[in-house]
Order: sequence, then structure tokens, then C-alpha cells
Amino acid sequence: MRFYFPLLLILIIACGPKNSEQTAESTPTHTALDSALLSENEMKYLRNIKQLTFGGNNAEAYWSFDDEMLVFQSDYSGWGAECDQIFYTNWKTDDLKNNMPQRLSTGLGRTTCSYFLPGNQSIVYASTHLGGDDCPPVPERRADGKYVWPIYDSYDIFTADMEGNILEQLTNDPGYDGEATLSPQGDKIVFTSMRTGDLELFTMNIDGSDVKQITSDLGYDGGAFFSPDGSKLVWRASRPQTEEEKAEYLELLAEGLVKPTEMELYVSNVDGSDIRKITDLGQANWAPFFHPSGEKIIFASNHHTERGFPFNLYMINLDGTGLVRITENDTFDAFPVFSNDGKHLVFSSNRNNGGTRDTNLFVAEWIGD
Repeated sequence: MRFYFPLLLILIIACGPKNSEQTAESTPTHTALDSALLSENEMKYLRNIKQLTFGGNNAEAYWSFDDEMLVFQSDYSGWGAECDQIFYTNWKTDDLKNNMPQRLSTGLGRTTCSYFLPGNQSIVYASTHLGGDDCPPVPERRADGKYVWPIYDSYDIFTADMEGNILEQLTNDPGYDGEATLSPQGDKIVFTSMRTGDLELFTMNIDGSDVKQITSDLGYDGGAFFSPDGSKLVWRASRPQTEEEKAEYLELLAEGLVKPTEMELYVSNVDGSDIRKITDLGQANWAPFFHPSGEKIIFASNHHTERGFPFNLYMINLDGTGLVRITENDTFDAFPVFSNDGKHLVFSSNRNNGGTRDTNLFVAEWIGD
């Protein structure tokens, strides 16, 4: 599922600071490109930034196990995509400004949430192509003014090789199955499904067996990721509280829609035990990912503004303390993902798009704590 918030509708429709006692030898050296693309405060956390894509909307980039490749989704028409399709890149050497990357999805339907499988020779991703060759329609602006995401019931989860050949279909239950990500241990997949009548988290083995339900409270649970040791999960969730909120949620869900403007972050053990809410910031808090230490979460949020935008990256401890702002772009930063070795961060941003509507991928060295 591609996640566009009101900011992007306008455009297209936490570690602490470094120790003040750093020596000159330990002070990060920044490039001219850093100064052009990063603010002074952002350079406390990031350096040697590299822009990977230069057109369309590019998001949800995830690392291969050896950190040499990134798999991502893009709707860039220059690559023949009419809506989100899955591509991969050797991010250190490929020139995506002048060359098209290898497409790994079928080119039919709409796709989302790809992830490398062990061995770096195959991926898992969700696609609607069994429901039709065409891109499913994007919801029109609603008369009631509600901003919504579509939940396409034709999404199922597949694996494919690095030539784009489908290897297996992992889900075939009626309704939405998507947002699959893999444990760093290489044994489990977590995904979101409508199979119970609500949007809940499930885990399964990488061959699709041993499906287990993780969440059960009313509300959307999605965008889940494993901790570095595979023992925990973090995800975003809506939790309607009043009878009016519950009725609205269920009415939209019956239309294949969710309203994503109020979400908080939750963590649990991998079996769903000890579920804890770790943010209570208001607005939309989403795209969480574990810091390499396993003790912090980086995520995107618009909680600091009443307008609904911009979105920026933040870091928070697992107990909900120590909130720190990482980026301060005035439009949109989201989908932050640490490399497996913890040395780099990939994220999506509207920065440096020349005033266009493009959302591009950026990789930077991580120099935060």
C-alpha cells in the first residue's frame, strides 16, 4: 500500500545530538552535497547523502542482507510504470538518473511492500495483478472531506526471483493481504490481512506456512517490522475509541478504505504478547523501523503541526521517552530504514525535486547515536 498523506495530496493530487565534547578528529566531515540537501541540524545525524532516484514517486526501499542492493516501489512513467511497480538497484553504482533499474514485479496491477529473502536472490511483495491487468482506481476526493487510503481486496503476497519471475503465491485468502516484511533472522514474515474482517497483523514462515494472528483490537494494524534480533515487532495502528469513531472506521472498511490521519506506534513480542503503545503524539505517526540497537525506533510523523504537514523523521526509545527530531524538511520525509550493518539510512523525501511533485529515494551515512 502506498501511503500518501494530505501533504502529498497537495503535492501530487531519535537519538540525541552528538556530544558537545567531540574532538576535532571525531567531528563528521560533510560534503558540498550535504550542505545543499541537509540542514545544519540534520547533519548531526546524516552525512554523505546520495540521491538515488530522480522522477516519479519512489518509496519503501529495503536492503538486501549484504546491504549492496535496495528493492523499492516506484510509479515513475519514465520506467514504464502506470502505478507502483517493484524495482531493485545496486545503490552504490547504479545511475538511476540515466538508466532504468531492473523491474521485479509483473508490470500488471499495483504492487507494494517488497523485501529481500535470505540469499538475496529473491523477494517477497504484494500485488493486485491476479485481480486484473490494470492499475486499480485511486479513491476520488470524498464529499465529506475525509482523507482515505484504499485497501484493495485483490492484493496477495508473492515471491519472485531477480528476473521478475514469480516463484510462489504465499496467500490466497479472500481480501487484502499485504505489507509483508521479513525478520532479520530470515525465518518469519509479518504482514497485514483482512482475513478476520479487520486489518490485523499476522506472521508466517517464509513458505507461507504456520500463519499466526498477532493483533486483535479493532483498528488498522500495519506497516510492521521486526527488531534486529527478530524477537519484537513495531507497527502503526489506529484505535477508534468512541462509538462514533468505531462506526466510522467500520463503515470505511466496508468500502475498502481506511482513514490514516490518526495513528500511533505499538511494539510487542513477536508472538503478539506484551503489546505496548509507545507514542501518544496525536496526528499520524507511522513508517516505524528499529534502530540497530533494538532499543529505539525511527519513524515519520506530522505531530508537530496542525496543518497535516510537513512530515519529518523522529527517534524515540522503546519505552516512549527521549523523542528526538532527526530531519526538518518543510515538505515530506518518510520510510526511514537502517541498513543491516547500521551504517546507512535510506528514506523517501520531497527535497531537491525542483518544485515538482516527485518523491525520491536518498541514502546517507548514519552518524547519530
